[in-house]
Amino acid sequence: MNEILEQAIDGVARLGDLRLYGCVKAIQGMLVEIEGLGACLSVGDRCHLEARSHTSVTCEIVGFRDDRALAMPFGSLEGVGLGCRATIGESQPVAFPDKGWLGRVISAFGDPIDGGPSLPKGPAAYPLNASPPPAHQRQRVAGKIDLGVRALNTFITCCRGQRMGIFSGSGVGKSVLMSMLSRYSTADVIVIGLIGERGREVKEFIEEDLGPDGLARSVLIVATSNESPLMRRQAAQMTMTVAEYFRDQGHDVLCLMDSITRFAMAQREIGLSAGEPPASKGYTPTVFSEMPKLLERAGPGIGEGTITGLFTVLVEGDDHNEPISDAVRGIVDGHIVLDRAIAQRNRYPAINILKSVSRSLPDCNRPAENEIIDKAKALMAVYEDMSELIRLGAYRHGSDPQVDEAIRYREGIEEFLGQEKGERAILQDGYGQLAKILGIAFDDPDVSNKNLETGSPGMAGIEAAPSDFTRVSGVPSEGNASNASTAPSDASTIADNSTAPGEMSDIDAASSPLEAKDSVSLPNDAD
Repeated sequence: MNEILEQAIDGVARLGDLRLYGCVKAIQGMLVEIEGLGACLSVGDRCHLEARSHTSVTCEIVGFRDDRALAMPFGSLEGVGLGCRATIGESQPVAFPDKGWLGRVISAFGDPIDGGPSLPKGPAAYPLNASPPPAHQRQRVAGKIDLGVRALNTFITCCRGQRMGIFSGSGVGKSVLMSMLSRYSTADVIVIGLIGERGREVKEFIEEDLGPDGLARSVLIVATSNESPLMRRQAAQMTMTVAEYFRDQGHDVLCLMDSITRFAMAQREIGLSAGEPPASKGYTPTVFSEMPKLLERAGPGIGEGTITGLFTVLVEGDDHNEPISDAVRGIVDGHIVLDRAIAQRNRYPAINILKSVSRSLPDCNRPAENEIIDKAKALMAVYEDMSELIRLGAYRHGSDPQVDEAIRYREGIEEFLGQEKGERAILQDGYGQLAKILGIAFDDPDVSNKNLETGSPGMAGIEAAPSDFTRVSGVPSEGNASNASTAPSDASTIADNSTAPGEMSDIDAASSPLEAKDSVSLPNDAD
């Protein structure tokens, strides 16, 4: 018996390496049916088709039909026909991110596409389709992050490790807002995923919007609209994989993805090709299972690092209740709404602060800061309710003190919310500027402490010119935006100022995203 086994082993050894081959039996659109490898493959595995042009086409297994494997290509099927040979590839795609990837533009496969040298290979393998960290092991959301945009810093404050959706129709300023976030944020590392973007806009974004300084601390993953749905989906997964690497190194990462809608569309194409039944607006069930898996990968990690995720949602037909918008809004920790009506008034960024929500508020703010925000939003809400009557001239001044106050301060608040593309806003300055507009006394402890150290009077004990953000009691303001945060307004020049300042404690925010990592709870009842 032993002799028979030894002979069998020797015979197998002489055969050398065995390779399994399948062959193409059918092609329909972008779907390829492969026979002969069904028992050796599983969903998500890779395979390679040998085209008649002697090139190799990489595919992914997306399903099975009877004993045949269903595959979709990452590139073109040109040259692939019936009978072409299929070989087995890697079972779980991985990437090897490295800090040398900073300043580079890469593809969904992790290959450089910026004309630079080859990318360094990191020591650890990161699965592209990784699962989110266990919920009970993750850290809590940390302190505030300065996004460099005045409206976001004050009214829709974001914390490190928070996930926000940017909901916008086409042509409302979504890309410009993304460029401001990438340039002005205080995060350590920026990871940007451009999913399904127009090809011409990629270079414009890199050279004009991001700039050399922004690119130096960023990694861009790009899959343009002409690429296959598998490439677009994998680009989103690669974006999260690179962000996870830098988070594991202890960095505070800002992950910007434009857009999650195109990721969903790519998954819809894959699902429909594989034979999934369409559900709401043609989206397949896997779309709504893959989106939470991708979005949940952002957030705090198990260690020190965090991923603050800002994901744009392209709203179809300005319908904010369409399936993707509704699904994303239920997953993320807040939503930023860009309003076409505001953009038509030429106020950018066109953020509607009344429809936008950050679930880190009000817990991440001091009481005095919340008082300022609540006052401004209440005035804007009153004006919004009466806007039709005001425009028609049907409202008489003096009929309602609240409406009179809203009319008086509305112009100043609107100017505060507007921000030029090349202007950077500082997180700590916004509350003082807004308080000056509203005539609320506000003392920023960060500024006071800094002035004590430098010997500068700063905001304490000096008379300042009115802010340029508003006209007070009908008198045009003077000064400029840069000094609006360094001195309080003279309360005696502001009419109807009956609001007392709130009680203040030490501010949570820090100038560096690696400081003041106090945890903040996110209320569950905010919608």
